[in-house]
Amino acid sequence: MKIAVIGTGYVGLVTGTCFAESGNQVVCVDIDAEKVKMMKSGKVPIYEPGLEVLFERNIAQERLSFTTDMKEGIQEAAVIFLALPTPPGADGSADLQYVLDVSHQLGPMLKEYTVIVNKSTVPVGTADKVSETVGKNCKVDFDVVSNPEFLKEGYAVEDFMKPDRIVIGTRSQKARDIMKKLYKPFVRQGNPIIFMDERSSEMTKYAANSFLATKITFMNEIANLCDKVGANVDSVRRGIGTDARIGKHFLYSGIGYGGSCFPKDVQAIVKTAHENGMKLEILESVIEINERQKTIMIPMMKKYFGGSLKGKKVAIWGLAFKANTDDIREAPALYIINALLKEGAEVVVHDPEALNNVRKVVGDKITYSELQYDTLDGADCLMIVTDWQSFRNPNFGRIALKLKNKVIFDGRNLFEHEEMSEIGFTYFSIGRNSAFEHYKKQA
Repeated sequence: MKIAVIGTGYVGLVTGTCFAESGNQVVCVDIDAEKVKMMKSGKVPIYEPGLEVLFERNIAQERLSFTTDMKEGIQEAAVIFLALPTPPGADGSADLQYVLDVSHQLGPMLKEYTVIVNKSTVPVGTADKVSETVGKNCKVDFDVVSNPEFLKEGYAVEDFMKPDRIVIGTRSQKARDIMKKLYKPFVRQGNPIIFMDERSSEMTKYAANSFLATKITFMNEIANLCDKVGANVDSVRRGIGTDARIGKHFLYSGIGYGGSCFPKDVQAIVKTAHENGMKLEILESVIEINERQKTIMIPMMKKYFGGSLKGKKVAIWGLAFKANTDDIREAPALYIINALLKEGAEVVVHDPEALNNVRKVVGDKITYSELQYDTLDGADCLMIVTDWQSFRNPNFGRIALKLKNKVIFDGRNLFEHEEMSEIGFTYFSIGRNSAFEHYKKQA
């Protein structure tokens, strides 16, 4: 099948590459000429494990190509995917300007029946708006389908190739048959393709992300309470995660969620509720709590250093909002860096993939290190912000030799307090500090 994908961000590029891998002829369209040139030369513009191999293979097999010319890109395409940015506006609502601008351009370009698919995360009612916009200048039949993505950055290729479920919003039998055929290779193990109307499909995406954001935030609240009462959040997590009604996923406490999806999607659904005369009070609390959680370790750090961080050199491991990505959108690290600079601290950072992205945002206000242990030279403490695999089993002897103080502030709970104490480190984590102190006194 001939497919066009308009937009080559995380979603668009993974979508296009994976559809090419299943034998389709895919053209990816993007207005960024430098980016298109880069992709044509065989270079992947984002970091996503497993993507590069599929990307190179399908370019070599001439199933995957790139262009800045939308008219050329959509020529003879049976399905056109819109994978365009929908950034949050000042009021939290999703900005549809890119989606609607492309929709306006598509109308006169269509020469035969085409399925137009909203792959972007968009507010309820967007399929109707896209249909209306395309239809103003279109002389052929078309259908607009809502097909939200449920890809986890760092696991996006695996999620696409072996999805838990595929959600498709359409009331058109013709569009339904085409989408079913397109996705059939990905559901051979029996995972469902769930068909519904367009508005329900759009709501499903927001509801899913908002629920997961709520689970994370709930567990962070419990972790903060654990530190007040002497409980261990890891034990609590295991105790409730084995309940099938709750499940074990998204229960790890830490310094809040970030990324391209959860922050803007929770804001957008709250805004949709406001526009319809409702308040989603749980989700409004989720947003507020998550903002506080991102910098929750700063007071711990200040207390350890006698109330002031002025002149202290803080080494940070991890900048991406999570491991296995270079995405720093709404990353807790950015909030932490800003808070440390306001306190007068000196900051030196390392991340396996996200250094350049942070450099573009923060500039020369901080020091960047390509090598993990070089960040520690003369630093007063180490702070761990992202749970990269390379941080999970470090050389603690080397860390001790380089740091001025053997102290680690761990925003991802990578280590155990007892083990850190045995090797002489002062160790702070989320939701476990007071439990360790309590039982150490009893020992």
